[in-house]
Amino acid sequence: PVVARAALHVGEEPCISGTRGSGTVFFSGCSLGCVFCQNHPISHERFGETVSIRRLAEIFWELEAQGAHNINLVNPTHFAVGIAEALRLRPLPVPVVYNTSGYERVETVRALRGLVDIYLPDFKYAESQLSLAYSGAEDYALVAKAALLEMAEQTGKPVFGSDGMLRSGTMVRHLILPGHTRNSLMVLE
Repeated sequence: PVVARAALHVGEEPCISGTRGSGTVFFSGCSLGCVFCQNHPISHERFGETVSIRRLAEIFWELEAQGAHNINLVNPTHFAVGIAEALRLRPLPVPVVYNTSGYERVETVRALRGLVDIYLPDFKYAESQLSLAYSGAEDYALVAKAALLEMAEQTGKPVFGSDGMLRSGTMVRHLILPGHTRNSLMVLE
């Protein structure tokens, strides 16, 4: 895997970041080509350092030792096999968050069963012309919907700890594009 950055991060949803932060590991590259990407150098310029499976597992544990509420894997899709190997080396005492664009093959999500506690996918588009124009993925809605159903089936209903932190579940973030609210309403249909 190519790790671009690993650090405690408080910029996620409050039930993910909490008071101590999420142990965020940003992976280089992306399965989409979104023109509005907020992590362009990491996602599109292949910024980062190649690490071994063992070193990746060490990074997870280093973040946990710093007090991270969870290990938050950002843009993990294209390294899912290596991530799964790293997670199997030594199970973590904190939840694992799979933070993704939602553009996942169902087979990839199924291969993560039992390793991921929280899925944090985006749902960007319901209309194929928008997903093609802004992310180069005309089939985004079909692929993402199938993946999100698998994620929700795996995790079941959300479970929160007494501290308000999400311990397991699937939390979908929906993108509302300026001038395209109709696309957002289609998601509800």
